[in-house]
Amino acid sequence: MRIAAAWACMRLLSETVATLPFMLYRTAADGSRTIAADDPLYALIHDSPSADYTAVEFWEGVVLSLCLGGNSYSKKEMIGNRLVALTPLSTDLMQVSRNERGARVYRYSDPKGFRTYGEDEIFHVRGFGGAGDVGLSPIAFARQSMGTALAADEMAGSMFANGIRPTGFLTVNEVLKPEQRKQLRENIVEPYVGSSNAGGVMVLEAGVTFQPVTMTPEDSQFLETRQFHVEEICRWFRVPPFMVGHTQNSTSWGSGLEQQLIGFLTFSLRPYLSRIEQAVQRSLIPATLRATLKPEFKVEGLLRTDSAARAAFYTVMVQNGIMTRNEVRRLENLPPLPGGDVLTVQSQNVPLGHNGGPPLDDED
Repeated sequence: MRIAAAWACMRLLSETVATLPFMLYRTAADGSRTIAADDPLYALIHDSPSADYTAVEFWEGVVLSLCLGGNSYSKKEMIGNRLVALTPLSTDLMQVSRNERGARVYRYSDPKGFRTYGEDEIFHVRGFGGAGDVGLSPIAFARQSMGTALAADEMAGSMFANGIRPTGFLTVNEVLKPEQRKQLRENIVEPYVGSSNAGGVMVLEAGVTFQPVTMTPEDSQFLETRQFHVEEICRWFRVPPFMVGHTQNSTSWGSGLEQQLIGFLTFSLRPYLSRIEQAVQRSLIPATLRATLKPEFKVEGLLRTDSAARAAFYTVMVQNGIMTRNEVRRLENLPPLPGGDVLTVQSQNVPLGHNGGPPLDDED
């Protein structure tokens, strides 16, 4: 995470997912859905999974663990048969295996000691990994790309530490004695090394000459290498470079903010959202309630910062009888209005001569 591009990618993914409203819906017998606010799980996933974390902090940590280690682990805190909290566990301290019955076993080792958990005690979200016991770590597979990026950053720091001045050679016309070499280094070389000594004037005598090694950052393609590392790291995390501040090349995801958000949601966020939703469905909801309870992120939250796109979305939903005006007002944190719970549609496509009365027959 010391690499700026990797930090930006992981922060973008984790913060964006964490700030989406995570809802729990209940499906009735007639197929209608309502928010299951009375279910204890709703408060855990929407408000606060434990007394130590808000929902944003918890889900941010889940996605960050997926980006770093390919897995996210949390201890399910139970009172009897009721789930009351989720406690995050460190990914790098967990080992997953299977026992003789084929069930997963979670072995966790931290400074407090070694503990073993059963499959029903751990909330496990797996990243990309081919349906194995654990997900694959993006950092582990990207270690070569990350290593070269770190080397480039260290080289940049070294260049600036030396005042961005080229190194070189001191040439003398005779063989120096050990004492003379030591004196030359202490009196001429060391006082002019480092950015704090930049701008000084070196006095050379006794036939000593300085021969610089002229290799600019452009000659070694240093700047191009650092720009390529941004694109390479973004490729590992499937994040468009322009969303982490790399604006050298224009995006091909459309010119409008809404189109860019749709592309980001479809190709970057959707895999994380689906994995978390299905992990909650499988691990936190009892089997007897899975047919009626469904966790779901409200991706409409991405439009909250775009007032024009949000207004256009509400207009289409209300005019086509999909949402009521009070439902829209509820999303905007506005109080309901009398008569606002009725679905309405536009009536501009009615037969000629029809003024809002009963439908006209063909004979009429």
